[in-house]
Formats: sequence, C-alpha cells, structure tokens
Amino acid sequence: MKVVIADDEPLARERLRGLLAAHADITVVAEAGDGRAALQACAEHEPDLVLLDIAMPGIDGLEAARHLAAFEPRPAVVFCTAYDAHALSAFDAAAVDYLVKPVRPERLQAALERVRTFAAGLEHGRSGDGGGKRRTHLCARLRGSLRLIPIEDVHYLQAEEKYVVVHHARGEDLIEESLKSLEEEFGDRFLRIHRNCLVARHELVELRREPDGQVHAILRHGSQPLEVSRRCVAPLRELLRQP
Repeated sequence: MKVVIADDEPLARERLRGLLAAHADITVVAEAGDGRAALQACAEHEPDLVLLDIAMPGIDGLEAARHLAAFEPRPAVVFCTAYDAHALSAFDAAAVDYLVKPVRPERLQAALERVRTFAAGLEHGRSGDGGGKRRTHLCARLRGSLRLIPIEDVHYLQAEEKYVVVHHARGEDLIEESLKSLEEEFGDRFLRIHRNCLVARHELVELRREPDGQVHAILRHGSQPLEVSRRCVAPLRELLRQP
C-alpha cells in the first residue's frame, strides 16, 4: 500500500511515518505540508491512501479530499486532526476514516483495515462523490502534474467528449469531470447556455441574434461568441433584464 502523509506540522508527519513503519506492506511515497502539495504528490505517485490533516494553509484538507474524490485511480482518504469537531464534514468529503491526534497505533491499525476494504471495493457506503462544501478551485491533471484553477478565474466550461475544457483567465485546461456535476456544485455561479456549455454569470454581456436566427452569447473575456440553444434563450434574456 502506497501512502502520502499530508500535515503542516513536521512532528506530526514524523509520528505517522514512525507508526506506519510497523506495517511491512506500507510504503510512504511522499509527504506534504499543505493541500496543494498533497494533491501534487498524489498526481505524481498515485497512492492507495492519503493521511490528511484538515487545518492546513491554503487549500485545507477538506477541499483537498473533494479534489481527490475525482482522481482516477482514487485514493482512500483518512483524516488525522487535532479536532474532533470536523468529523461530520470529513465524512461528507467521503473520508474512509477519521483519526484524532495523537493517533494511537491500534486506531491506525483499524483505519488501515478499513482502507483495505475500501480498496477491495467492498465498502460501497464510501463511494460518494466528495459532496458537502463546494470547492474553491478546479483541478486539472497533466502528465503527473496538476494545475489548480480558482473558480473566480473561470470564464466558461465546455464539454468535449469525456472531458470538460475549462476556459479561464490564464488559458485552457482539461478536467475529467462531467458538466452536469459541475453545474450541480456551482449552479449559482454558472449559467447553462447549451447542453455542452456553462458560462460564468459575470462573463455574460449580451445575447446576439444572427441573421440565420441563431443566438450567440457574448462574453466579457471571450475570444468568440458561444452558441446558445433555443431552450436557454428565454431564461438568459430574463436574467439579463434584471438589474
């Protein structure tokens, strides 16, 4: 079993590494001091398990877990935290287990058994999509690395075969998520203009009808107009009329 340890406290990482050393089938492949570094380590090493602290600088453990739920292969997540108040949020983020520091050897052993069950595909109750509080970034993976895209920088999202192309302030990236799931998570931020396209509300400037009757959306930062489906025209026009 390949393990990544993510905790902003070096002593906490050292303790977990020491406890894991007692398990012959465990290999610690990377350590990280924050959520961003943890996601990068997981993209590079494809671990079976991430031991994840919750209170970390930048992207915290809960948001990192929501990103990890979309990874393929998806690692099991076990939270290790000094606070038991986050337990409900942890399981909303599809964690396999939740350990309170200082982690006891027997409690870690029980968590590892749950992870093995998870890996064997027997624990269907943990097969959620990482729901709960929504993310602040989208995570694009490319050749063992990743790019975190702030949601506020996204101009529009366009489905393309099994991927979604994220058009954002610094360019374009592919993510392996469905447009439907993104609409469910960020529905108050994005508007559907077509079955294959969501546009950020603040980007939509006007709807323009062409001579052939086709309607296009004009975006604040778009390099070209985007096609609007007939069924989306009326609700979008109504929205644009609102002050």
